[in-house]
Amino acid sequence: MGVSQDIIGSLQSNGESDLSRAQRLELVVQARVSDELKKLSAQESAALKETLAKVSEVTSGDVQGDRHTVSAEVEALRARLDKRKQLRPLPESVEKARGDVVRCLTENDRRPLNCYEEVEAFKEEVRKLEKSWVDKVVR
Repeated sequence: MGVSQDIIGSLQSNGESDLSRAQRLELVVQARVSDELKKLSAQESAALKETLAKVSEVTSGDVQGDRHTVSAEVEALRARLDKRKQLRPLPESVEKARGDVVRCLTENDRRPLNCYEEVEAFKEEVRKLEKSWVDKVVR
């Protein structure tokens, strides 16, 4: 036969069966999987704690102070815009369209897309004003 006596002897002298080897291998694999799961669980716990800490920092911050700061900045910008020198008064149609946009945006502060028609009317008035200015400059 083609099988050497040494191989047959080593297989016969080995007291471990295929079943016991498979069980031992299964236990080793289970132990490694368990260790990896523990590592992943520890990493996720650390990440969760870090995220919760960041969220608590943000929520415990002075939200009212932030609102007041933004409000103050808006008022400062509004004051600067009011101080800007206007070379000549705008035509009544442009002022009316601008007022309509401001009114609509104020009424729909959470839904600015509802003011599409007012914005388009304002754009049209500005286009007319620009066209008349270009016509005056070109002539």
